[in-house]
Amino acid sequence: MPILSELILYPIKSCAGLSLPQALLTTAGLATADEKVLDREWMVVDANGGYMTQRDFPRMALITPTLHADTLTLAFPGMPALELALARPDAQSAPTRRVHIWDDSLRAYDCDDAIATWFSAALGVPCRLVRFHADAVRVVSQKWTGDVAATTLFSDGFPILVIGQGSLDDLNDKLRGAGRAALPMNRFRPNVVIAGIEAFEEDYIETFQIGDVELKPVKPCPRCPMPSVDQTTGEFGPDPLEILQSYRAKPELDGALCFGMNAIVTVGDGRIVRVGQEIEVALAF
Repeated sequence: MPILSELILYPIKSCAGLSLPQALLTTAGLATADEKVLDREWMVVDANGGYMTQRDFPRMALITPTLHADTLTLAFPGMPALELALARPDAQSAPTRRVHIWDDSLRAYDCDDAIATWFSAALGVPCRLVRFHADAVRVVSQKWTGDVAATTLFSDGFPILVIGQGSLDDLNDKLRGAGRAALPMNRFRPNVVIAGIEAFEEDYIETFQIGDVELKPVKPCPRCPMPSVDQTTGEFGPDPLEILQSYRAKPELDGALCFGMNAIVTVGDGRIVRVGQEIEVALAF
């Protein structure tokens, strides 16, 4: 029986994640059970409001969050901890700035100068932290979701990334066969990891039924060089795309190398799911 084996929420885009025993699955992505933290609710931006990621700033991997009742504590090697308040700003009076992520331009809450100073020191470039605005909306491409108007926060494009444990095991077998080290799952930054399905079976699933929630994979996830970033050192290493190139090019995405499936919630928005929960799988053919 397929099992929900991991739930990972990334409070700040491209920074380290939080492994959770249970979470809400929502149409906009993963959330803590009390809804105080949403997946990719915060984002680091440059002086022009452009989003920043590990693709260019691999040290972002070393910004690690710890969740408390009312705050998110951020740690970075050699720096004092930073506390972020979880209470959401007032939508009418809080300072905002225009930010840009891929083709979207939207208003976001602007975190204060002290927070900007901390992130700038950690990453070695001027930057600021922003938070997704209560009035902002980012709609997922309906080319892939059909008649479902899914939304996301500061993810690259889809609210949930699903990866089967068998897919990573298969890749690691090939890496070891090439004389290279196996990789942990955190290199691929999934939200939902599923054990008990065959390698890359997630590519061919119509729906995952997790209790009252129906999760629908909609688009293979093209991979950039980020999986080559060691999440424990914040440094680039050997790129697994070299191995994936031999068997994971997707013709429907112009030959992009894909690993994992972007997914949306179609039934059960805001319901709790738990690690260890059994999953019913419906194949797409």
